[in-house]
Amino acid sequence: MGYSCRNHCPNCLYSKHVDKNPGDRQEECHGMLEPIGIEIDSKKGYVIIFKCKKCGKIRKNKAAKDDNMDLIIKLSCNQ
Repeated sequence: MGYSCRNHCPNCLYSKHVDKNPGDRQEECHGMLEPIGIEIDSKKGYVIIFKCKKCGKIRKNKAAKDDNMDLIIKLSCNQ
């Protein structure tokens, strides 16, 4: 019961900064993307906001149904 478009760990929600555009693997930074917040999109549902710990860029990705909901709730309290 995975999710084919996930770019992050379902347990800790961290990701790796590898894409300039989704799926292109062209980013040279390769820093860790730390989950820093949550947005709620009427079509996508929960969207995780990441900040790269190396270069500081902000990235976003839709949360998957089997992601760690406790962490998602905790991130939503940071808003």
